[in-house]
Formats: sequence, structure tokens, C-alpha cells
Amino acid sequence: QIIHGIPMSQTEFIRLCDFGISLEVLSPILSHPKFNNLTNQAKMVQKKKRLVTLALKKESSVLFEDTGLGQEYELIREQFNKFNSAKVKNEANTWHTKNQLIPEEIVNDLAQMGVFGLTVPEIYGGLEFNKLAMCVVSEELSRGYIGTGSLGTRTEIASELILNEGTEYQKQYWLPKIASGEVIPAAVFTEPESGSDLGSIRTFAKKVVDKYLVTGNKTWITHASRSDLMIVLARTNPNTSLKNKGISILLAPKNRGTDKNFFPDKNIEGTEIQVLGYRGMKEFEMRFENFEVNSSWLLGGVEDIGFKQLMKTFESARIQTAARSIGLAQNALDLAISYASSRTQFNNQIINFQRVYNKIALMIVEIILGRQLVYFAAKNKDQGHRCDLEAGMAKLLCTKIAWSCADNSLQIHGGNGYAQEYDISRVFCDARILNIFEGSSEIQAQIIAKRILEHGSN
Repeated sequence: QIIHGIPMSQTEFIRLCDFGISLEVLSPILSHPKFNNLTNQAKMVQKKKRLVTLALKKESSVLFEDTGLGQEYELIREQFNKFNSAKVKNEANTWHTKNQLIPEEIVNDLAQMGVFGLTVPEIYGGLEFNKLAMCVVSEELSRGYIGTGSLGTRTEIASELILNEGTEYQKQYWLPKIASGEVIPAAVFTEPESGSDLGSIRTFAKKVVDKYLVTGNKTWITHASRSDLMIVLARTNPNTSLKNKGISILLAPKNRGTDKNFFPDKNIEGTEIQVLGYRGMKEFEMRFENFEVNSSWLLGGVEDIGFKQLMKTFESARIQTAARSIGLAQNALDLAISYASSRTQFNNQIINFQRVYNKIALMIVEIILGRQLVYFAAKNKDQGHRCDLEAGMAKLLCTKIAWSCADNSLQIHGGNGYAQEYDISRVFCDARILNIFEGSSEIQAQIIAKRILEHGSN
């Protein structure tokens, strides 16, 4: 790929000539005997066939999952794998095709298992696990259904913001409620005209005595109706000329909605956005008109630093999204192996056809590679290191892997893969959104390039 072009998407390739580098610099490598051995296509085909044969000898539930993290993490993985098998995998396609919310029973089960307080300190009612454990849980839950894997994303964002930036009163009030599942938070950041450019938001929060009056439009708000707490990004100082300044975060309580009345509170209206996938929590456009939030719920008690506060959480959110992507990719691989092993054409299982086992072999390799990059980023975060580069790399690569695996798995299913009754059609739809939210692939590439160029200049 370095010689012919590294694929960034279906239509984008990066080549050495783009950086003014001639292929001649590779001539010592290209002429080396070991290079010829490495690229020997006949041997490569044999290795791919052997890899898939080995995969078939293992139980699908533990396929190549000796990740080197240790017994504690593998027990966590096993626990959620069993939960998926018992309560999620057989129901996820029904929730998707009927566009249903993930049932309350599942939400309550996850709360009892500690998912919503996973990284919250024990003094605030959580389990006080690290980000690495968060990745293992997010990955395994997403392997069952991306919706259940994503339920914890909202709590992770809210909990980290409150834990790192909130007042002690805000921590003591909200964190135990979030950790127990009593309160479901929603991230209310994105606006119709801002997209990834959160510094350009127009929603305004005007302070009147001891309240903020919030007015503006928000969009792509996940789990908005069912939530009890909105983490609202709003402009409290419209007079500043600096784009990312004058923005604050409000912890805004609300009442849960119903199927008949999405937003029962005064001065909030909302409309469901009909989506292809990622359906278990529902997406909404929201409109605020002088919606009241008590001034005691200004995050940290300080105005105009909301953008800075939010940016600190994006590392964790992107690492978690990368973990969810690997879980979805693993689901796609599971489905591909199951289908290809049972489907017979021309008196042969299709998994024995070279074009099929080629796809499966590369899916296995990509998933294992991406998983280790996620863990590397999480370990850096746990050690307190700046890791926007690692988080960006993990999200960029793993969301691409999720899409690639879903696409290949659907192709292996053939025409059946396009039928809604087959799980892979849902996984395919779910995969497409991953490289858009939590910072698009283009944004991640920009972050990576900026950091590398900064390092080079130093």
C-alpha cells in the first residue's frame, strides 16, 4: 500500500508523491529478498487460509480474545458476553427494525451491573474502574448491539465533566444518581449550523437573577427524550469576539418524555430524526425558548469556560467510540464466520472460497490491530498523559475498521445481507455513523497531522 497508495476511504488514497517523496527511496527495500518473501502472494493466500481455519477451531464467543490484559479484564469481558447472549443478541434486530427504544429492563440491568458508574469514584457511588475497563465493557456490549454499548457513552461524558469540572455540591448531587442509573444524561452540544465546529454555537443562556434562560436550537441529540439531565453547551457571553470564548456548560434537569409526549417540560420542543441505524436511543432536534436552569447548575460555578471544559472530555469519548467500533466490527466478523460456515454453494461451504476467506482473514487482523490501539490510548489516558493524538488515531482507524468489516460481512452474506431479517443489515447501518460523530474522520486526521507537525517542529 505504501507503494501504490494507502486507502483512507473508498475514494481517497495517500501516496508518497503527495509529500514530494520519490519511490526511488524505497529501492533498497524493494530489492531486498525478505521483501519479496513478505509479498509472495502464494504464501500470503496460504497464511490467510490457515488463519481462518484456526478461527473456526475456536468458539466464536472467544475468538482471538486473549488480549494480554489479564484475568480481571477477561472476566469483565466474559460477564458482558454472557449478558449479550442472554438478553441482547436475539432482540437487537427487533428493536432496530421497529425503531424501538432499548427496553427499560435492559437499562436497569446495565445499571445494576455498574455500567453507568464504571469510572465514577467509589465515594460518589461508582466502581472506580479505569478507562481500560471502560473500553472492554463498551467493546463487548457493542458486540451485542451498538445501542447498548452506547448507553454508557452519555454517562461517561456527563460523569467526567462533572467529576473534573463540577463543584463539590454538583458532584455529590449528580454523580451517585448517574452511577446508579436513576438519572440518564444527554449531551446537548451540536447545533444545525455548527456541526463539528462547536465554537460557533448560537444557543444563548441569559442570566436573570438566580436562573439562566436558555434559547436556541440543538440537533442530533441522542437519547434526548428519555433523559433526565441535559448537559447543555450555551453561549453566556455573546459580546466576546473570540469564537471559542464566552461559552458555558449547564447541567439542566428535565422530565423524561414518553412516546406520546417527547418533551413534557415547558419551553422545550423536539422532533425525532428518522435515521438508518443507531436507533435504540433515538435522535432529536430540540428547540429551547427561555428554558429555565437554576444558576447553581452552571458547571463549576464559572461562566465562559465551557468550551475548554468540554474539550477535556473528548479524549475519553473518542477512545470509547473506538472501542464501540471494534465491538461492532467483531459482531460483523462473528456474523460472517457463522454465515460462511453454514452457507453451501457449488457443493462447498463458501468459507472455503478464496475471496471469502480472504475477507475474513483481513477482518480478523484489522480487529486485533485496532483493539490494541484502543487499549494503548486508554492506558495513556489512565496514566494521566495527554492523548488526543492516540485517541484521534484510535477513532480514525477503528471506525474505518468497523465500516470495512460490516461491508465485507454483508458482501459475504450476498443478497441475504441486504434483507432486514438478517442482523448484518442492521450492523451495516450502525457502522456508517461511527466515523461521523464524536469528531468526524476528517477532524481526527486534522488533529493527528497537527500534533505530528507540532512534534516535528520541536
